[in-house]
Amino acid sequence: MRECRKFRVEGRVQGVWFRESTRQQADRLGIIGHAINCPDGSVEVLACGKAEALDSLAEWLRHGPPMARVSSVISATSVEDCPESFSTG
Repeated sequence: MRECRKFRVEGRVQGVWFRESTRQQADRLGIIGHAINCPDGSVEVLACGKAEALDSLAEWLRHGPPMARVSSVISATSVEDCPESFSTG
């Protein structure tokens, strides 16, 4: 069964390839959704997939790519419709 979660990732997460790295990780895990920059400097990640895959993505988001410095990850269940693939728009 597929579920959706929305994550807000805070810290040094813009300008460090965070969105693209998240897309690559999501592709590996079979997750669809998006990663977008927010005006406050955080990144919003909408992820839809199997619970185990979402748990793995959540763990990865706590660290992100090598140049990122994640200070917090806030997670919530989402009822949004997911796109057909994973985008970084």
